Amino acid sequence: MDLFNNLALGFGVAFTFQNLIYAFIGCLLGTLIGVLPGIGPLATIAMLLPATYALPPVAALIMLAGIYYGAQYGGSTTAILVNLPGESSSVVTVIDGYQMARNGRAGPALAAAGMGSFFAGCVGTLILAAFAAPLTELAFKFGPAEYFSLMILGLIGAVVLASGSLIKAVAMIVLGLLLGMVGTDVNSGVARFSFDIPELTDGIGFIVIAMGVFGYGEIIHNLSKHASEREVFAASVTGLMPTKEDFKNMVPAVLRGTALGSLLGILPGGGAVMAAFAAYTIEKKTKLNPGEVPFGKGNIRGVAAPEAANNAGSQTSFIPLLTLGIPPNAVMALMVGAMTIHNIQPGPQVMTANPELFWGLIASMWIGNLMLIVLNLPLIGIWIKLLTVPYRWLFPSIVLFCAIGVYSTNNNTWDIWMVALFGIIGYAFIKLGTEPAPLLLGFILGPMMEEYLRRALLLSRGDWSVFLTRPLSAGLLAAAVLLLVVVLMPSIKAKREEAFVED
Repeated sequence: MDLFNNLALGFGVAFTFQNLIYAFIGCLLGTLIGVLPGIGPLATIAMLLPATYALPPVAALIMLAGIYYGAQYGGSTTAILVNLPGESSSVVTVIDGYQMARNGRAGPALAAAGMGSFFAGCVGTLILAAFAAPLTELAFKFGPAEYFSLMILGLIGAVVLASGSLIKAVAMIVLGLLLGMVGTDVNSGVARFSFDIPELTDGIGFIVIAMGVFGYGEIIHNLSKHASEREVFAASVTGLMPTKEDFKNMVPAVLRGTALGSLLGILPGGGAVMAAFAAYTIEKKTKLNPGEVPFGKGNIRGVAAPEAANNAGSQTSFIPLLTLGIPPNAVMALMVGAMTIHNIQPGPQVMTANPELFWGLIASMWIGNLMLIVLNLPLIGIWIKLLTVPYRWLFPSIVLFCAIGVYSTNNNTWDIWMVALFGIIGYAFIKLGTEPAPLLLGFILGPMMEEYLRRALLLSRGDWSVFLTRPLSAGLLAAAVLLLVVVLMPSIKAKREEAFVED
């Protein structure tokens, strides 16, 4: 009964005129920028974070959540029509979605992505609403030692679930932790790693790193591509509705993807990305129906399952953020940044101290998903027209928009130079085949880990065994060690590499 009362409160908050408008603006902006080649949800939210400063906290978070879904929906449009994944989890959508577009079936591919995303998003939100309260109760049993151990588990999860080399993922985590150390130590007041540069005594801005590595890095990478590599199938989108045969193949794939995504999305370290890869792998292992197109040649299941898994995982990734205050992926790390901007401490106290914010955000997710299905399918023609804009005209406006956004946060030109520097670093990461998402997690979790480590040792009078004598903490550390041992086993390691190489 409590769940229904809480949801009634949430819908009461979400259905106010102001919040509906901001949910719509978020969905519209997210779709708009998500469709543009090279700008995924991560870069979108990073760029639009400064715009939420002047908004009330509930409206700001509802708008950012809308941007998140919108950019993901838009990312699949770009993947299908331009062969360019708007974000990491769209990498799998590219494989069959682009082939469907080449075969003149871009319409059904876009419809499959939209419908699969909508269904999975609604189910994921339902799971979030159902499990939020019990997990928040559990979170109140966490002390500094448990939080530190949970973050260790989160970082190891980020390493395990990052696509590509394990060593590169570890390097990214360590670099993120080191960048998080830059600035003034809160306990001693001593400047660390500032190299006598006054601007660095306040630390490196979260928006600066996110926008540089993900926004500018992607722009430079796209500019390095030849125009012929960005072939747009604008003329080939005619009929949107999938055939009866398509629906017959799609529905079981969407259900499997939703179940898998809901489960894996909760895991730390980009569970939604892993869910998309896992869903595609499962579909490939599932027997083809008579007359069905092979995978890699334009199979509709190869679009519907990963998109459903990705969206279900995106919704359930809010669970660790809202109940424990731990961001499980890079986008949730940005949401932590947004909550911090509005002086909201992410964690279990959000539900008790700000029930309107907590349940209003959850209710807005259903409304956001409904708005997106209306925005995306009937208005697909408008988004396709955007894709025909030459990139050489598009990128200067994106760069300018980013620069204005960064400058407006601190009114400081230093930040603009820093974004440019991190943009070059982000491009270097892409060329080296390194996934930068673990860096952002390390950057967000580093200062929090240091704080909880100090608190735990202060309470135990310097006794390090506190992490092993407290049952919850010891269990989390044991899970972290087990995860590390399992992933280093030769057979598992080989299967992991195989799962992430699907193109």
